[in-house]
Amino acid sequence: MKFVAVSALCLWGVLCLCASVKAMGTFELMRDAAVGWTGALPCGTWDCECAFNSQRGCCCVANEMSMLEDHTFMRMVDMWEQLTRLDNDIKEVTGNNKIAFTAAMRSRSDCFGPFTSNVPIRYYAISLNQGNGYNDALGTFTSPRAGLYSFSFTAYSNVGVDGERLYHKVQLIKNNEVVASVWEDNREDTEDSATHSVLVSLRQGDQVYVELLSGRSLCGNTKEYNRFSGYLVYPFTQE
Repeated sequence: MKFVAVSALCLWGVLCLCASVKAMGTFELMRDAAVGWTGALPCGTWDCECAFNSQRGCCCVANEMSMLEDHTFMRMVDMWEQLTRLDNDIKEVTGNNKIAFTAAMRSRSDCFGPFTSNVPIRYYAISLNQGNGYNDALGTFTSPRAGLYSFSFTAYSNVGVDGERLYHKVQLIKNNEVVASVWEDNREDTEDSATHSVLVSLRQGDQVYVELLSGRSLCGNTKEYNRFSGYLVYPFTQE
C-alpha cells in the first residue's frame, strides 16, 4: 500500500512538470510567432509602434484623444457660429425698430383749402418722431426700413355757420396710390370728424402721406384735431 502511494505521487509530479513545460513551450511559440510576423498588424486605428514597442514611454490612445479633441473643438466652433447667427437674427427683429411718429396740423382760424389739385397735408406740430421717418416740410413719412406699419389719420372740419356745406375728403397715399380715405359731404352738420387706421407693408424708402382732395377744405382746426400718426409693428428680416 505504501508503494502504491509513492508511485502515485511520483506520477503526479511528472504530470505537473510536463504541463509546465508544455505551457512554457506554448508561450514561447506565441512570442516567436509575433516577432516573426511580417504582415500588417491588426491594430485598427491604434498606433502599432506605440502599442508593441513603446508602451512604457507614450500613451497609445494619443491619436484618438487628439482626434476627439479636434472633433469637440469643431463642434464648439459650429455651435458658436449658430449662436452668433441666432443673436444677429434676434437683433434684426428687435433692434433698430423704434420707429414711430405723430404730428398735427397747427391751429388756424381759417380753412385749409380748397385747392385746384390734390395737396399733401403738412402736419407741422410734431410730438413724436422716433427714427426720423417723418418730414414736416413735406408732410411725408419715408420708411427707414422694410416692415409692417400701422398708420392712422383724423380729418376734422368745422364750417362754423349753419347752412354752410361741410365738404371735405382726405386720403392716405402710399407711393402715389390711395390706401384709405374719409370724407363728409352734407348740409346737416357744421362740424364732424372721422378717423381711419390701416396696416401697410412698406419697403425701405417707401413714402406715405395724407392729402386733401381738390375742391375740398378743412376748417375750424383750432385745437389740432387733424392728426397723422404711424409706427413700425415689426420689421421684415428680408426685403
